[in-house]
Amino acid sequence: MSEQPAVPDLRPPADDTEATRLLTEGVIDLEGRMLDASNVTLVGAIRTAELAAECVYKPVAGERPLWDFPDGTLAGREISAYLVSEATGWHVVPPTLLREGPFGPGMVQLWIDGDEDVDLAAFVRRDDPALRRMAVFDAVVNNADRKGGHIIPMPDGHVYGVDHGICFSVEPKLRTLLWRWAGKPLTAEALEVLDRLGDELRGDLGEQLHEHLTRAEVRCTQRRVAELLRTGRHPEPSGEWPALPWPPF
Repeated sequence: MSEQPAVPDLRPPADDTEATRLLTEGVIDLEGRMLDASNVTLVGAIRTAELAAECVYKPVAGERPLWDFPDGTLAGREISAYLVSEATGWHVVPPTLLREGPFGPGMVQLWIDGDEDVDLAAFVRRDDPALRRMAVFDAVVNNADRKGGHIIPMPDGHVYGVDHGICFSVEPKLRTLLWRWAGKPLTAEALEVLDRLGDELRGDLGEQLHEHLTRAEVRCTQRRVAELLRTGRHPEPSGEWPALPWPPF
C-alpha cells in the first residue's frame, strides 16, 4: 500500500504583503453569513498552498440599495477606504481587495480577531492615540457609520476599523462615536500625515480611487483633507446630520 503524500501545514499570513497575496490568490470556502449585517456579508476560510486565514466576503450582488449611495458601489468604497488607510500609514483598515468570489465580484477582507477582554463601550470613550488616528481617518473618508462594533482593538494596542461601505459621500455625513476630540487641535503626527495624504490624493492615490469612486467624490476627499489642514482641528458635529450612528453598537 503506497503512502499518501504529506499535506503541508498551512499558516496564517505573517504580514500585510502575505495577507494581500492570500486574499488575491486564495480559494474561498464559505462557512456562514453574518445575519446582523444590512448587506449580504459572508464569512469563510481562504487558503493557498501555504497560507490560510478567515475572511469576510461581501458580493456586489448582495448589496442593498441605499437612497443616498449609488447601487453597486459599496464594495468599491470599502476598497477606497483601505487605499486611504494604507496611504496614511496608520493601517486602520485590514487588508482588503476587490475580486471574484463564489457569488461574483465583491469585497474580500482579512478577518480580524480582536481582544475579547476589551469592553468596547468603555474603550471608545478613552483618549487612545489609535482611536484619535481613526477619528482623523473617518473625517477624511467621511465615514457615515462608525459604530462601536466596527472598532476592533487588538492585544498589542493596534486598533482596526471595518465596515466602510458608506463612506466618501460628497455631502458631509460624518457619523461616529469618536467625537471625544471634536474641536481640539490635530496632533503634529496627524498634520504631517494629512499633508502627505493631500499630495498623494492629487497623484497616484487619486488615480487609484477614481477606479472605485466618482471624480466628484475624489475631489471632495481632497477638500476634506485641505480643510483639516486649514483649521488644524478635529471636525465638530455640523448639526445638519445625526452625529451618532444608530444603533451605536
